[in-house]
Amino acid sequence: MTTLLLEADAVAKSFDGVPALRNGTLRLAPGSVHALCGGNGAGKSTFLNILTGLLPRDSGAIRIRGDEVHFASPADALEARIAIITQELAPVPGMTVAENIFLGREPRRGGFVVHHRRMQEDARRIIHEVGFDLDPASLMSDLSLAQVQLVEITRALSRDAQIVIMDEPTSAIGEHESHILFDAIRGLQRKGVGIIYVSHRLEELFQIADTYTVFRDGSFIETGAMSDLDRGQLVALIVGHELHANSHAGRQADASPMLEVEGLNVRGRVRDVSLSVAPGEVVGLYGLMGAGRSEFLDAVYGIGPRDGGSVRMAGRDLPPRRPDLAIRNRIAMVTEDRKLSGLVLPAPIRHNISLSVLRRLSRFGVLRGRGERDLSATMGGRLRLKAASDQLPASALSGGNQQKVVVARCLSSEPRLLICDEPTRGIDEGAKQEIYGIIDEFVAGGGAVLMASSEAQELLQVCDRIAVFKKGALVRIVPRHEASQQALLHDVS
Repeated sequence: MTTLLLEADAVAKSFDGVPALRNGTLRLAPGSVHALCGGNGAGKSTFLNILTGLLPRDSGAIRIRGDEVHFASPADALEARIAIITQELAPVPGMTVAENIFLGREPRRGGFVVHHRRMQEDARRIIHEVGFDLDPASLMSDLSLAQVQLVEITRALSRDAQIVIMDEPTSAIGEHESHILFDAIRGLQRKGVGIIYVSHRLEELFQIADTYTVFRDGSFIETGAMSDLDRGQLVALIVGHELHANSHAGRQADASPMLEVEGLNVRGRVRDVSLSVAPGEVVGLYGLMGAGRSEFLDAVYGIGPRDGGSVRMAGRDLPPRRPDLAIRNRIAMVTEDRKLSGLVLPAPIRHNISLSVLRRLSRFGVLRGRGERDLSATMGGRLRLKAASDQLPASALSGGNQQKVVVARCLSSEPRLLICDEPTRGIDEGAKQEIYGIIDEFVAGGGAVLMASSEAQELLQVCDRIAVFKKGALVRIVPRHEASQQALLHDVS
């Protein structure tokens, strides 16, 4: 009988008497991919922090290859050959890709001087083995968010680990890059490596995982073979009840466009793109990593360069690099990275929601506290924000609730056009459906949405038309009812 790589039984952890994990239970076999499923607040992160030595457990047992372990630090977990790819990216911007991959374990000459040439060669070999398109000599500060994610993945895979934990490894990369990662995972499986895989992209779990375990409200719910359940059953296990997907049947778009983009160019990134969005319509942007979707949205909003073409909102020309004029013309943007550019994490929820409308809430240059409180209460209720108080810092919220705060800030300015770049990145299925409902409500009220996503299935559910990008060019615009996941992937491949 094959010895299990990992056995966790009834692992528990509380913070100030409040249970975060009551019954963490999981089995991991050599050469398997085990999906750890659960919504925000299910206890997954606490469980993984215990497995990797970041937190001590209060009770329960953890056995690695049959031997019980007690990790006092992450170094102990690494010594036990456990590696993790975390959801929160932590690159060193001023260092190269190679230096980030080997951070803390650089090859050295004579045990003292870093052997840079060897480090470059080793990084190049590992990147080639994994199959990612990365230059070891590139500075991290010059990389896109998706490329940074690839470096984080490469760093974890470069360790000689027997247990690899992948926490949302594809949250910032497209489907094409995800398939490259899946090939790397299958290579690890053939070597007998066991993988714990966490992702809110449920379709991925059915592609890559053999077995699953579901946590809910800090407790173990169920484990089994992925082949024994379908997507609807998995969602019901995660949220505790069946979810009914939002439908936009009967949505009517206005005949005249609200946003008109003609021949937009961003040097080296976007080539001669023209499209329009009408009131009551959601237009999606789909493409592989580097296809130019985010650069296009940034140029439209005015936070990125524009080297040619025109952008008109309700017939008014919007000049480049003037996001203030975009806001004045009632355009709001949900940016790609909520932590980096969407939120002021240390600031209270209330202040984050009011950031876009401080002028409206002020009198003689002084912010009216009551107006800010009323706005926060109104938007929090409208978006079903879950927080004990709007005076809590945004950093204290779950990913799904942080994203709701970003959307609340955007909607507070009463926009007519909402630009969304990966609006559901890293949030669970229940929160995703709530964001979809907010978008549906916004367009039903006459708003227009321009939305980029690396998930084809998401665009098929939410959008009326899908604009396919490839290498900076617009390949075609297809109505949702004529599109399929397979056809979209074919267009961008």
